This record gives sequence, C-alpha cells and structure tokens, in this order.
Amino acid sequence: MGPGDLEKILSKLPVETSPRLLSRIDQGEDAGVFLLKDNLAIVQTLDFFPPMVDDPFTFGEIAAANALSDIYAMGATPVTAMNIVGFPCSLDMEILEEILKGGCGKVHEAGAVMLGGHTVDDEEPKYGLSVTGTIDPVDIKTVGGALERDIIVLTKPIGTGILTTSIKAEFITESEIADAIESMRTLNRKASEILFSHDVHACTDVTGFGLIGHLHDILKAGGVSCELWAGKVPLFEHTLEMASMGMMPGGLYRNRKFIGHWETRGEDVDPLLLECLYDPQTSGGLLAALPRKGAQDTLEELRKGPCPEAQAIGVITKGPEPFVTIQQECATQ
Repeated sequence: MGPGDLEKILSKLPVETSPRLLSRIDQGEDAGVFLLKDNLAIVQTLDFFPPMVDDPFTFGEIAAANALSDIYAMGATPVTAMNIVGFPCSLDMEILEEILKGGCGKVHEAGAVMLGGHTVDDEEPKYGLSVTGTIDPVDIKTVGGALERDIIVLTKPIGTGILTTSIKAEFITESEIADAIESMRTLNRKASEILFSHDVHACTDVTGFGLIGHLHDILKAGGVSCELWAGKVPLFEHTLEMASMGMMPGGLYRNRKFIGHWETRGEDVDPLLLECLYDPQTSGGLLAALPRKGAQDTLEELRKGPCPEAQAIGVITKGPEPFVTIQQECATQ
C-alpha cells in the first residue's frame, strides 16, 4: 500500500497512550518499542510480500532478511520470529518447504529462534516474519534526532524494485542481477553493529517507500531538511538501463506522488536517476544521519566490512520543513 493511503488510514485510528510505549505510529518508526522494565524493552515488527525471484529458498531468505532489518535499524537484537504464510494449496508443498527453510536459515543467522507461525490458503504465495527483538531503552535509535550538518550515509545500493519488475517482464534474468539478489538476502546485522558502535543521531532502513520516502521520515521526525547528492547514491548494475526502458514498479509512482511536493531539484539532476530515488526497495540498506566529525571513519569501516558500496549521499540542513533539495553532486561544503 502506498504511503499516502496508509497515512490517511492511520490518522483515523485511536492514539495509543500507554506510558510504556516508547514509539509512535505517526512518526514513521521502523518497529514498535514497548518498555518491560527499566533496562529492557521489546522491539516488534512484521513484514511479508509476494515472491520477487523464482527460487523459493532465496525468496524465503530475502523475505526474512527484509523483516529482520527493522530490528537492526533501531539498534536492537532479534530474539524470536514467527512465519506468516499465504500459499496456494494447489502448488507443490515442496515449494513452501523451501521458502520456510530459507527464512529459517536467516533467522538462525541472526541468532534468533523460530517459534512457529500461521499459514492460510491464498491464490498468490506470500511470505514474511513477525520478529521480536530486545534492547536497553537508552540504546534505541529512532528516525528522529538528525541535526544540522549531519552526514547522510546509505549502506546498500538501490534499484531492487526496478530490477525485480524487469525480471517479471522478462527484460532481464536473475543471473544478470545476481548482485542485487545477494544484497537483498544479506542481513543488515553487521552494518548495524558498525553504525551503532559509532555516534548515530538517526537511523532507518530503506524499503517500500523508497530512498526519498524513508529519508523524509528522518527529516520530518527531526524537524530538519537536507541536501541530497543524487550522483553519489549507489545503484545496482542495470538499474538505469531498465528504468530507461520503462520498468518502473507501481509503488515508485505512489511514493513520488506522496513525497514529491517536498522535493526540489537542481537543473543538472538526471531525470532518470531522480525516478530511481523513489523506487520501492526490498531488504534495502540502512540510512543513517551521522555527526560530520567521524562520519568518514565510519564509512571506511563499513566499506572494509559488510558494505563495500556504502556512501555519503547528502547532508542535513536547517529545517523546520522536511524539504529534500536534490543536487546532482555535492553543493554544500
């Protein structure tokens, strides 16, 4: 569902007021946080979707990595998971077995325990997880907190929505986008550990609302704006090529319709690259606002470790309106 429709629905729901609730639905947090005792809170999230690759085991891995990412984006540790399954009973059950094996493997890789789940007969396969993590409340990282002059860092390239749309249209093969598939099935665990071993002011992960959509959450929650350097945003191979052929997922247009009025752009910004910034991602990277001092050291550690394509893609500027000023290259020193 697009962010615009979702916001309208959520705005009509009762507001939770429990003093133990440490997160708010209306602030775009990645997961819900509930205080159990002074030094312990649980972090809960849920995510599922239809297949974007043919191999069922790989699909299970990607869906699980995507769900676990919300826990890592808040600096928490996943401890338990439960399967969420929609599956046509007319299909070979070995397909479902492989999906579940792929998901279970990622849960175990995360150091968590699979508790079970729920399955329904559905016309289209769907899979994901409900995940619970734990954290000391003083260590929570939220979308709020970005400060003027912070550097914006992205840990993975973008383009998965465009590329998986291209697969479905048979414009490209899975072997040609092997790097994107490998990225989608890779946990954000190590990236999270590196980021949060440094000073991070705000963090989220890049998923269905696209890079600019999730960046806008950071800006809105922090009462700030930003300058985004489009030419610095890492893209998966073939992303621009497929975009030039019209392989745009529907979610891209919904994201742009909802967020686009908060965006201004320089005359030199590549229009095709601009479209990619709204591309809905599956199991995307972490997006963080870091203090300028030390940001380069953090980037180098990410690049030497789990995120060789991590990049500084912009800078936080003065608010209070959450405007995204898009330049092709860095304009602020």
